[in-house]
Amino acid sequence: LGIPLRTRHNEVAPNQFECAPTFEDANLAVDHNQLLMDVMDRVALKHHFKVLLHEKPFAGINGSGKHNNWAMSTDTGVNLLAPGKRPKENLQFLTFFITTVKAVHRHGDLLRASIASASNDHRLGANEAPPAIMSVFLGSMLDGVLDELERTAKLPLDKGDNIYLKLGIDKIPAILLDNTDRNRTSPFAFTGNKFELRAVGSSANCSSAMTVLNAIVADQLIDFKQAVDALIDQGKKKEVAIVDVLRTYVIESKNIRFEGNGYSDEWKEEAARRGLANVPTTPQALDALVTEESAELFARLGILSGTELHARHEILLEDYTKKIQIESRTLGDLAVNHIIPTALSYQTKLITNVRGLRDLGLDDENSQVTVDMIKAISGYVSTIKSTVDAMINARKEANKIEDARARAVAYCDTVKEKFAAISTANYYSGTNFGLEPRTSAGWEFSLRPGLERVVPGGAAFFLSPLV
Repeated sequence: LGIPLRTRHNEVAPNQFECAPTFEDANLAVDHNQLLMDVMDRVALKHHFKVLLHEKPFAGINGSGKHNNWAMSTDTGVNLLAPGKRPKENLQFLTFFITTVKAVHRHGDLLRASIASASNDHRLGANEAPPAIMSVFLGSMLDGVLDELERTAKLPLDKGDNIYLKLGIDKIPAILLDNTDRNRTSPFAFTGNKFELRAVGSSANCSSAMTVLNAIVADQLIDFKQAVDALIDQGKKKEVAIVDVLRTYVIESKNIRFEGNGYSDEWKEEAARRGLANVPTTPQALDALVTEESAELFARLGILSGTELHARHEILLEDYTKKIQIESRTLGDLAVNHIIPTALSYQTKLITNVRGLRDLGLDDENSQVTVDMIKAISGYVSTIKSTVDAMINARKEANKIEDARARAVAYCDTVKEKFAAISTANYYSGTNFGLEPRTSAGWEFSLRPGLERVVPGGAAFFLSPLV
């Protein structure tokens, strides 16, 4: 099929695997990614297996996701995000590097919308999966370089200055590629000579995220050139003008840079102070697609019209609603027609046990543990039934709503929010009674494509036998 795969290996969870494609042009990498998903599904069925591309198919073990490794290159193959050996090359690197950070800061809401889905909501913000807050991780060395550039903001640069020496740009080492830290908690990280978008779901088509990332960076580069040209027209030397604009971008985008633990509650509080949005659910995240700023961006670049954006927004909302609806109906059926009968059967065995103990003349103290279990199961069964009924009623009310967004929000806030209570009661009411319930622990499953261009990439997936 011509799909170049660099590695294929086991992942952390049982029967979880990862493949890492070789870097290609973005459009080809995305197509190969989709083709590979289809091939895996077909081959698995031939061998009576099922590939689970869902982002979080099982609670308590790692979920799956895609790592989209993205960079820019010239038509001759020069990676614009790779530091060079000469000072001038490092200024080129900093230009595209800082402009990308600025683009993510300016349009973080769009990037969040591009990876939003009902299944990815289960994964974001959990173990080994990036949070729903968009931030950029650079590594301690590059973060220090940008801090130094900001500190020299008041340093006057004249036409005759050797700005490379004055700013220390000449000191950016070639060893940088091996000196970038690896922060798994960041949704958008620089990893040596590329950026890695880690928030794309394992079942997703990478094209949405790549379209948004390409668009916001392209638009920011246009703004960058216009700003530099304006300073040159004022009589500044080209290199001085470039550095002045880059300084401004570093200062303006500083809030998006974060080197710490993205899972921590402290980061959520800090992100709020920085003005960074925390949008954990898809209906709210998709709002970014239809803002006036987004419409102007896509129209300005000739990518999508306002009408096309609104159409995509409505389709994505409908897709979200349908998926939550299907999950709700499936969960309700499992709970009422399978879990409750099993729990009642188990409860009947316990009742028989209590009667047997009493027939033997044993006092109530000897059967108290069993009696407590019987009462607990009754409580869990009651909780399951009442919560399923409430979920069904909430679904009926949501179905009456005509507006696509309002209906999706209703499914999110009134239907989906019942899932956890039903699942926990299901777990406790059966033969697992008395054990701790498993909690969701999302992770990424990684599809990694491209190096010098875009890498919609590797993906993790589960292989499960059909029964």
